[in-house]
Amino acid sequence: MNQLLEWSPLFIFFAVFKLYGIYWATGSLMVTSVALMFVHRMRTGRFKTIHVATACVVLILGSATLLLHDKRFIQWKPTILLGALSVAFLGSTSIGRQPLARRLLEGVFSEPLDLARRTWLLINFGWALWFAVLAAANIYIARNFEENIWVDFKVFGISAATLIFMVPQVVWLHGKTAVAPAQGGT
Repeated sequence: MNQLLEWSPLFIFFAVFKLYGIYWATGSLMVTSVALMFVHRMRTGRFKTIHVATACVVLILGSATLLLHDKRFIQWKPTILLGALSVAFLGSTSIGRQPLARRLLEGVFSEPLDLARRTWLLINFGWALWFAVLAAANIYIARNFEENIWVDFKVFGISAATLIFMVPQVVWLHGKTAVAPAQGGT
C-alpha cells in the first residue's frame, strides 16, 4: 500500500498524459505531489523531505509550464531532482554520520553490513554519479525526442534504470551481512 501511494503521482501523471496531454498531466502532478506530502503527514505525523522537495520543484516548474504554456519547464523536473540527489549523495560523504548509500542500502537488510568505510564511500560515489547520469539523460531525451518518449522515459525508464543499478548491489551486499556467532552449544 505504501509503495502504491509513493508512486501514485507518477502513475497519475502518466495516465492523464495519455488521455489529455502534457498540460493536464502537469496539473495532475502538481495536485498529487502536494496530496502525497499531506497524506504522508497525516499518516506519520511528519513530512518526508523528498515529498516536500518534490512538491516544491513540481509547483514551481509546473506553474511555469502552465502559465507560459511551455512544457520544457516540467521536463526539467527530473533533472533538477536527480541532480539534487547526486549532490546530496556527494555531500553525505562529509556531512552526517554515514554516506546516503549506506543509509539507503542498509535499510534493505535486517542485519548490519560488514563493509569498510572506503567501500561505502565508493558505493556512495557510484550513486552520485548514477543520479548525475540520469539527470543528464533526462534533459537529453526531453530535448531530442518526442514528448511521449520523454514521458515513457520519465515514468518507466528512470525507475527501471535505477532498479537495474540497485539490484546487483543488493545481491552483492547480501553476502556481506554481519552474521552473529551461534549462541549456546550442543
